Amino acid sequence: MTSRSARPILGLLLALLLALLAATIPAGAAHAVVNLTVVRGGADSSTTLNLASAGEAIVDLAVSAPGVSWGTTGSESAVVSLSVDGRYQSDLVVMSDQPTARSIALGYLSGGSHTLTAHFAADRSPAGATSATIALNAVRVIASTDVAYAALANAPVVYGRLLKKASPFANATTDTPLLAWHEATAATTPGDTVLEYSVVWSNEDGGTASPALMARWGRTTDIEWIYRVEVDAAGAPVPGTAVYQGANHATKSFGGTYEGAHPLLQTCTSNNNMCDAKVSDPMRFALDAEQTRATARARESLMDANPWTYRVMAQEMLREGQVEVLSDPATAAMGDQRTYLYVEFAKQTNGANDGNNWIGVALGVRLAGDQTLYRSDHLTAGWAIQRDVPAATTVELPAGTIAADIAQVVAIRTPSGSKDTGVSVTVTSINRGFFLNGSYLPQTSFLSWTGSATLTQASPSAVLFQN
Repeated sequence: MTSRSARPILGLLLALLLALLAATIPAGAAHAVVNLTVVRGGADSSTTLNLASAGEAIVDLAVSAPGVSWGTTGSESAVVSLSVDGRYQSDLVVMSDQPTARSIALGYLSGGSHTLTAHFAADRSPAGATSATIALNAVRVIASTDVAYAALANAPVVYGRLLKKASPFANATTDTPLLAWHEATAATTPGDTVLEYSVVWSNEDGGTASPALMARWGRTTDIEWIYRVEVDAAGAPVPGTAVYQGANHATKSFGGTYEGAHPLLQTCTSNNNMCDAKVSDPMRFALDAEQTRATARARESLMDANPWTYRVMAQEMLREGQVEVLSDPATAAMGDQRTYLYVEFAKQTNGANDGNNWIGVALGVRLAGDQTLYRSDHLTAGWAIQRDVPAATTVELPAGTIAADIAQVVAIRTPSGSKDTGVSVTVTSINRGFFLNGSYLPQTSFLSWTGSATLTQASPSAVLFQN
């Protein structure tokens, strides 16, 4: 049996051995898996990337760290810093002992050989983290002739949160960036394209309270657009078009620093708004923004495509004590997130719908043998869905509820403010509906409906789904 005192030495020897035996990964070779294991206080681990051509490079990874869980105080994560040819590129916050798929952008690389190095960032890793394994599954290079190149070449790099009262390594334990994506739309100038970039964070310490997030957005993660720019037909930024989402959700012109065409942004508020001042936080996130949103789907569909984000979301709520000890759907407080039905639906308001008085839609659920109408808004003013885009919400139900228990899903016209404006709302679809399983991962969707249900003052509700 190995003694306790000998284990750290063996760990260091293992890290050194892996570094010496580092394999070479050709670009695009999904079968050439290489494990880079790094240990607290141990040597870095490196591998060679052989790129057949130049372009924006992305590494597809499976990451894990023994003894680490985003839900455990003191062992929330292991932070691994990735460098290319000695250039610090990105931190990777590893939040589970189970392999999790992640992708990191390496920036523009020339064709030929490059060295990718993993370093255990002990200064920013919680004390309970001792090691991490980064399994490199593939390296992808998007050439300048590829249709996806412009979106990757202009993607922002996000530096961590730096607030006066926060640790400089706050994103190792709270509100960490999980994934990024882009959306491309035609600009008014023929041939130009507007690229908008968004990020999913594990939560927001400021801003909307968690129970309201569940009702109004269908999750407790934070999702924000962070940067937008118009590019010409060659993919080059059009001068004067770059903007970012600043404090108080204000749209501001970008005047900061670039690496190539990559803008550098700093997370400057407790609800994850950006600033373009000289970056000063030591944590850096170069997330792969290649993903995009499917047509006519809510932003939360990006979480659906990356189901591990739901587990991280729930773990942060549990660790921060934001979940009722005994879940009760009769209260507005947030219950166990596995007791919620996660629904995405689409609607259209037939008239003006802004200002202090607006008409929203709440969803209600009736269960077999139970006449209670469980509502997404918990009958709380302002918690109905106002926006006329595909929207996610949740309905809290009694613990143990399964798909077969749901008898009806009802749409309910819900005025907000001091008076009813009288406008009607037409609900046109339910795009998905699922529960989380015991591990806080989405189960298969069992809800789907398309049609036209118009809600009015005289007839304010309609059954969308009946079992």
